[in-house]
Amino acid sequence: MPNVIRTISPVDGETIAEYREWAWKKVDRVLLLGGAAQQEWRRTGFEERARCLRKAGEILRKNAEQYAELMATEMGKPLAQGKAEVEKCASACDYYAEKAAGFLSAEATATDASRSFVAFEPLGTVLAIMPWNFPFWQVFRFAAPALMAGNAGVLKHASNVFGCALAIEEIFRGAGFPKDLFRAVLVGSKRVKKMIQHPAVTAVTLTGSTPAGKAVAAQAGGLVKKTVLELGGSDPYVVLEDADLDLAVETCVNARLINTGQSCIAAKRFIVVRRVLQEFTDRYVALMRQKKFGRPLEPGIDLGPMARVDLRDQLHDQVQRSVAHGAKILIGGAVAPGIGAFYPATVLADVKPGMPAYDEELFGPVAAIIEAADERDAIRIANDTSFGLGAAVFTRDLARGERIAKEELQAGACFVNAFVKSDPRLPFGGIKESGYGRELSSFGIREFVNVKTVWVK
Repeated sequence: MPNVIRTISPVDGETIAEYREWAWKKVDRVLLLGGAAQQEWRRTGFEERARCLRKAGEILRKNAEQYAELMATEMGKPLAQGKAEVEKCASACDYYAEKAAGFLSAEATATDASRSFVAFEPLGTVLAIMPWNFPFWQVFRFAAPALMAGNAGVLKHASNVFGCALAIEEIFRGAGFPKDLFRAVLVGSKRVKKMIQHPAVTAVTLTGSTPAGKAVAAQAGGLVKKTVLELGGSDPYVVLEDADLDLAVETCVNARLINTGQSCIAAKRFIVVRRVLQEFTDRYVALMRQKKFGRPLEPGIDLGPMARVDLRDQLHDQVQRSVAHGAKILIGGAVAPGIGAFYPATVLADVKPGMPAYDEELFGPVAAIIEAADERDAIRIANDTSFGLGAAVFTRDLARGERIAKEELQAGACFVNAFVKSDPRLPFGGIKESGYGRELSSFGIREFVNVKTVWVK
């Protein structure tokens, strides 16, 4: 009997939908058809590809309310944040529709040949293993450049957002892309290895946890298939003694609570120099208390439920173990009464090495405040992590901030006086256990192409 995969409401624990997991025969057929569709698609011009991608952006904007409600229902994202996510997807479609041809135009190079150049040719079918936290954006930031480059896409989405997966497939089909070029497959994680092994799959991209990334990298690497991995993060935000505390506090609170704290690039560790530690902490806690907590479809809320009860319980366990090792709860830290996956905005102080709040990724609305003696000590603490996705520094001295961001902080994206975010115009990705490869910008579209030398005598 086929396995039944249920989508459970993070608000009340009720079953929203049930899906029969696809038999392998159906998955195999989708992969084969996708490979065949890609062989035709790769021969289309950029103008035709761009027409389809712009249409996808139009469909996103037209149905933004519907897609935001779907995200709120399946994984608990506050409605306003869901609408913003849909708009970001549409902007990525517009960006790559405009820029892809230039990014992938042949580059002439003078050699002893009569003509020599570098061409960028599609790899084939990209298998995308995507998470639930940004169920539209994570997919579009891979799919927009991959399809514009002439590839096919197969989406294995997280099991609690299959409704989003099917909606995205329908967007691409409605935009005029060939019907088999982008497909969502409804399978659990146990089928991933077999999909990676399928001869039609030529490359793999994964956004998810570090353990999942290591497993996929090992499986794909054994078959010499290209991978891009965007994994976990424990982003440090360094607050120096000359920081604008109004800006720093507001930015740090918002950066911790976006998507109810469930983001790889959410701010997680706040490393504050001793001179301003108390003032920053007092103001940070006061602002956290003002944030509105509620059901995701309610207007004006800042935090919804976490995506699943087991994730909420895992986060609470990390908080409790940190407290057992000496951390102090300044606000929150208790499981919200009643049903659902709700967890309150929480602030931990006196966080030290050896605590989960210092060493691990806290994937939810929990902030860890860490004291640093001075700039050098703050940078040391910021880099004292196995992760390296994003980082930020707050200072009124912009030259100082730029130097620290460029030369000192060990991460793939370093921001000064702002929270870390992805942008189609800039490359996105991490180092260390936060992964490798880049998404977005010209770097992202060139990940899944054959960088081909052509030499003519």
